[in-house]
Amino acid sequence: MTESVRKVVTGAPWEEQFGYSRAVELPNGTVLVAGCTSVVGGAIADGGPYEQTVNSFNVAFDALKQLGLGAEDVVRTRMYITHARDVDEVGRAHKELFDAVRPAASMIIVSGFVDPRLVVEVEVEAYRGDGAA
Repeated sequence: MTESVRKVVTGAPWEEQFGYSRAVELPNGTVLVAGCTSVVGGAIADGGPYEQTVNSFNVAFDALKQLGLGAEDVVRTRMYITHARDVDEVGRAHKELFDAVRPAASMIIVSGFVDPRLVVEVEVEAYRGDGAA
């Protein structure tokens, strides 16, 4: 990778344990945010699917903020959930956060996450329109 690739590391335990960055900005202005869950300060935040979705996207927004971007710059979201019964609550949270932005979005049902108390994980892609890092 070139030096113009910028990385955000938040210090979350899994970043160090598994060797990844929370976000990576490519020279063309594309920002890829790794999977984010409702882990706040090393602990899983209380709440159901709606709350976990909001918390998870807030983790992603915090990473984007470190690169000078916000929710309005998001062009794609992916929501991974463990139960089909959570579709409406996760979708409601997404609509509240992104209704004005309308990114491309996917919601995928998976068998589980690294901690069974988690029911949602999200990924975000954003774009810096001018391509300047």
